[in-house]
Amino acid sequence: MAANTTTNHLQLLLPLELMNKCTGSRIHIVKKNDKEIIGTPLGCDDVVNMVLEDVMDFEIIPERRQINKLDQILLNENNISMLVPKRRKP
Repeated sequence: MAANTTTNHLQLLLPLELMNKCTGSRIHIVKKNDKEIIGTPLGCDDVVNMVLEDVMDFEIIPERRQINKLDQILLNENNISMLVPKRRKP
């Protein structure tokens, strides 16, 4: 098989590097309790505790999906399962 000459170059980032790049941009966060939030990070510390503003907190409850809108929150890094930054256009 011929080698593919157009490979995608993925850049691996540590969590703190990712958060520094995402500060000021919308980010999707999946929490360990299966809740999800979308917000704009204002900043974070060395262990990725973060302050988010303009937050939408999604909770799936029987028969419906509940959305809570919050002005600002402090999210503890122990609650984070996955960070999904907004994809930048090439």
